[in-house]
Amino acid sequence: MATSVLTTAHTAVDTIQEQVNNASDFMSKTGDYIIEFLPLIVVALVIMIIGYIVTKLITKIIDRAMKRSKIEVGAKNFLLSFIRIALYTVVLIMALSVLKVPISSIITILGAAGLAVSLALQTCLSNLAGGFIILFSKPFVTGDIIEFDNTVGTVRSISILYTKLDTFDGKTAFIPNGKVSDAKLINYTESPLRRIDLKFQISYAEDFTKAQAIIGEVINTLPLIQSIPCPIVRMGRHAESSIEIDALVWVKNEDYISTRYDLLEKVKAAFDENGIEIPFSQLDVHMK
Repeated sequence: MATSVLTTAHTAVDTIQEQVNNASDFMSKTGDYIIEFLPLIVVALVIMIIGYIVTKLITKIIDRAMKRSKIEVGAKNFLLSFIRIALYTVVLIMALSVLKVPISSIITILGAAGLAVSLALQTCLSNLAGGFIILFSKPFVTGDIIEFDNTVGTVRSISILYTKLDTFDGKTAFIPNGKVSDAKLINYTESPLRRIDLKFQISYAEDFTKAQAIIGEVINTLPLIQSIPCPIVRMGRHAESSIEIDALVWVKNEDYISTRYDLLEKVKAAFDENGIEIPFSQLDVHMK
């Protein structure tokens, strides 16, 4: 029994001694590793600090240059972020190369990560590319009135992923940039003038020339209507129950809505004053 206890004690002592030796050996190797690579670690830290300072200086210079060029705010922020990330990546790779980390492995890991992200975020990348196209090709800018997919509104902001519209009925529309860059888009602000197209109906029994003259007189009383291009008032169509008169006038973009309402209201009042009938839809039935 005593012999067994002594044997167990000797075994425990040997195990503890072995663990102590292993720990001592590990600490010794760690110390040697730190002493050997300490200069490289210092150099890597210096590279990262200098790289950080240089990146800040470069982004400040680019930011000032963009402000002078009056580039869109969204495009400026996107470019600054992209340049900053690219420079930080270069600095990190330089620091890792000083520490003798295999660059090929880093590039492989970054490539695999980029592929995985691109597959997982295809829609976001499509919107990102669309935002990049919009910000630099400038089919519209902040403050423009545009129409997209039967939605009309004023562009409040253009971000990298979405374009935000304030519609005329008080709603806010968020449109993915991937769809905006790949669809038909109408920019009403691109030209300083916009045409108002209206159709007025009169009875077949009425004097067309008289109605045409009345509409022309109303147009002449509205000062916001432009004289060039010249307003057009012509017979547009022989409809089933009426004669249609087209009235085409040009106004400044900011005067479009108010002038359109004024023209409709004043022509109706002038027709009533002169006894011009605006017919209801009607059907004549002849029975034998």
